[in-house]
Amino acid sequence: MYGQENKAAKRLKSSAVVAQQDTTMQQAAAPKDTIYNGMSLKVDLFNSVLEPARSKGAIQNYEIAMNWRLKQRFFPTLELGYAQAETTADGGKHKGLGGFARVGLDLNVSKKHVRSENVMLVGLRVGTALQQYDLIDVPLNNNYWGTQTMDFRQQFGADCWGEVVAGCQVQVWKGLQMGWYLRFKVLFTRKAKEGGVLPCYVPGFGYRDDTNWGISYYIGGLF
Repeated sequence: MYGQENKAAKRLKSSAVVAQQDTTMQQAAAPKDTIYNGMSLKVDLFNSVLEPARSKGAIQNYEIAMNWRLKQRFFPTLELGYAQAETTADGGKHKGLGGFARVGLDLNVSKKHVRSENVMLVGLRVGTALQQYDLIDVPLNNNYWGTQTMDFRQQFGADCWGEVVAGCQVQVWKGLQMGWYLRFKVLFTRKAKEGGVLPCYVPGFGYRDDTNWGISYYIGGLF
């Protein structure tokens, strides 16, 4: 009787050791959820091609974007660009050039494949633009003289806006990435300084309005 109990105890002990070894091997094989998981550097092709084509070369826009993958879930993002525009609005001519920057954070909403290189993203941005511009032949109404035109040259402007973005980032081949964003933009700077005139085009935002929509299509690499 004692011998049978001793054999059963040994079997239980052996089973426990095997189960513990299996658990240890599974834990070792599981991917570690590290804090930093790489950086992406991308170029916006959509606006670089679409804006000049749509405006027949009157508007040119160039942009790069960088993001950093943290904890497989968070993507701090920096977007930098340059734009120049020669267009008309409200009866006057706008000529301007300047740079812009956006900073923000994207959230990976791909819950089932959180560690995949292919992710769905939603996020927020804050953008700012600095530019030098000329407004030529701007119509001004006067009760005595009627409608006259005036030039505002060598103007300097700063604008700020916010964005809600949604899009994706996919790996197509060995670190080569592609992706797109749909952007809804809200302009914060809506009043001109005393004696000043607002530009009709804002680099990185588009034509001046309270709200605006935009699309970005990126291609780049994962480092």
